[in-house]
Amino acid sequence: MTTYVISVPGTFTGTVQDVTKDELARALRPADPHRTHLGDEEDLDALSVNDDGTFTMRLTVEADTAAAAEGRAQEVADSALRAAGLDRDIAPLGPSVVTGIDSDV
Repeated sequence: MTTYVISVPGTFTGTVQDVTKDELARALRPADPHRTHLGDEEDLDALSVNDDGTFTMRLTVEADTAAAAEGRAQEVADSALRAAGLDRDIAPLGPSVVTGIDSDV
């Protein structure tokens, strides 16, 4: 298995309170990219929110392939949204993209 850093973009379609964004960030902690060597070097945050309502979740997942990692990241993102009381109607997600591979090789 390889550790992948995956970016999952999204957009809040309405106003989302700061407390809800904080809950979302907390729900992402197990997949926080700071737990990888790459995340330490790049200072990656699990959740970045822009003024226009767009956001990016940066997650670490274990998988055998990049495609499997991207799928797993979508699952983690959906779970975190639900934990924060959000869904894909309020926060639709874009396609996942591998942005780093944390490997000892």
